[in-house]
Amino acid sequence: MKKLLATEQISEAHHDLETRSTLQIAQTLVDDQLYAVQAAQKAVPQIVSAAELAAERMRQGGRLIYVGAGTSGRLGQLDASELPPTFSWPRERALACIAGGQEALWQAVEGAEDDFEAGKRDVLALQPTPHDVVIGIAASGTTPYPLGAFAAAREVGALTIGITNNPDTPIVLQSEVGIVLETGPEVISGSTRLKAGTAQKIALNTFSSTLMVRLGKVYGNLMVDMQATNAKLVARAIRLTVVATGATEAAAKTALEACGYRVKTAIVMIKKNLGAEAAQALLNGVDGNVRRALEASP
Repeated sequence: MKKLLATEQISEAHHDLETRSTLQIAQTLVDDQLYAVQAAQKAVPQIVSAAELAAERMRQGGRLIYVGAGTSGRLGQLDASELPPTFSWPRERALACIAGGQEALWQAVEGAEDDFEAGKRDVLALQPTPHDVVIGIAASGTTPYPLGAFAAAREVGALTIGITNNPDTPIVLQSEVGIVLETGPEVISGSTRLKAGTAQKIALNTFSSTLMVRLGKVYGNLMVDMQATNAKLVARAIRLTVVATGATEAAAKTALEACGYRVKTAIVMIKKNLGAEAAQALLNGVDGNVRRALEASP
C-alpha cells in the first residue's frame, strides 16, 4: 500500500476532537499553527534562494506568476493582489492563475486541480518570458495544475519556484527552487487550509517582502513605496515621511501634495532640499533606492 502524504495522514493526537469542549477545540487548532511557523523557519534558506534569484529576473523586467489550486491558488492570488498597494508594484507584473479560473476564488471547481494541460495553457496565455518567475503552490506537492504551469515555464526558461508541504514530491523535483514546509498531519485530517495553508502564507509573505526589500521598495523598515489611495493611507504616508525625515506633519504634507503623495519622493525632497521633479529624477537614477538617492552627490 502506497504511503500517505504527511498532509493526508490522520493525527492520532486528535481522534476525539469533537468530544472536547469548545475552548479545547479552539486551543488545539491555535496551538497546532505553531508547527507552521517552525516549518517556515526551517525553509528560510530556500526562501532566500528564491528571493535572490527572483530579484535578478525582476530587475530585467520580469513578472511574478503565482499558480495553484484551491487554498493554495487563493493564497497565491492574495499575495499577488497585495503587492501593488503595498509596494507600488505594477499590477501587470504580479499575476495569478488558479485552477478553475476566477470562479474558484469563491467556490470549489471540482476536478480543476487535476488538469495538467489547463495549468500549462493558462501560463502560456500570459506569454511568459525567461525573465518571469512562476511560483507553483500545492500542499500535496502532486497537484497536476501547477505542474502543467511548470512545464510551460520550462519551455521559455522562466524561473520556477515550488512551495509545498511534502518533501520529495513533483512540485519540489520539477522546480529550480523547492520550498518545503513540513507541517505534518492536520488537526482535522486532510484540511490543508489549516497549518499547511498558514505555512504557505508565511512563506509567500516572506518571499515577496524580502524580494521587494531587495528591489528598493523599503527604506529602513518603512514602507515608502505604498500607494496612498484612501484617508487611512494618506495619514500613513504623512506619518512615514515624518519618521523618515524628522520634518513636521505640515512640511511632510506639503511635500507629499507636491509630488502626488509619493513617499519616496517626498523624503528625498525634504532631506535634499529639492523640488518634486528633481527629487524624482534623482530617484530614477538610482533605481528608486531612497538610501542611495540620499547618499548621492547634489
